[in-house]
Amino acid sequence: MSDASLHRLTRQEVGAVSALARIVWQATYPALISQAQIDVMLGDRYAADRMLAQLDDPSHAWWVARRNPAMAGFAHAVLDGTDCKLDKLYVHPDHQRQGIGAALLRAVQDWARQRQARRLWLQVNRGNAQAIAAYRKYGFRIVESRVFDIGHGFVMDDHVMELPL
Repeated sequence: MSDASLHRLTRQEVGAVSALARIVWQATYPALISQAQIDVMLGDRYAADRMLAQLDDPSHAWWVARRNPAMAGFAHAVLDGTDCKLDKLYVHPDHQRQGIGAALLRAVQDWARQRQARRLWLQVNRGNAQAIAAYRKYGFRIVESRVFDIGHGFVMDDHVMELPL
């Protein structure tokens, strides 16, 4: 990742993160969930007011990776006691497998360890073989598989993966 830079998300970049999320989701999820569910989840998780509130909350942290000077990826984590949830980690399809995801994951791990978290965990769609393989490569293991009701008539059929810190 020699030509990419990583920094904490700024308020001015919230819209760019939402736009990148749509690109990544449209490249990843149509084979796994309906377009209606994609639209609902993007609208909820990347609403500007929600993201701005998270920037003001010390239990949340966002990072952005940029490459020449485009936004290439981002991550979001939430601290809950001694657990830290890797809530989002997405890299633009044109920049995948170039170390950006690994750099974002390291930033999350460092942040979580500084806050005495003992476990990093995440949810990943059971059908997202590429993401599952990537997380396994970084030491995560599947600890549970569940269906989560997310409202609006939709569910997430996910593996829960964890990594001791």
